[in-house]
Amino acid sequence: PRVPAVLKKRLVKLVVNFLFYFRTDEAEPIGALLLERCRITKEEENVFSISFIEEPERKYCFECATEEQCQEWVEALKRASYEFLRRSLIFYRNEIQKMTGKDPLEQYGISEEARFQLGAHRQ
Repeated sequence: PRVPAVLKKRLVKLVVNFLFYFRTDEAEPIGALLLERCRITKEEENVFSISFIEEPERKYCFECATEEQCQEWVEALKRASYEFLRRSLIFYRNEIQKMTGKDPLEQYGISEEARFQLGAHRQ
């Protein structure tokens, strides 16, 4: 049986792939969610949720002031994971290489082995 949801007003701040949450009257976060291996789902007009693959029964729900704000949060959170950033790096690296004929990572001293590993994880 589901335990009734307890609504609490919190402020949230997205920093890279962490979603920090704060009490409205405190400057220090009371917790954080690492946005890896998670699902961001639009639940209702102004509501989205975060659930984790390892703990699908646990869901964090967030209500926004507007539909537009909710959509912005959903999109930002989906782009926040390391996996999304890694796939984006691979995609753009390949596009630049097609256009210029040069590997854009070469100038940063990325080894052949690392470039191979990046290319091997395409999805």
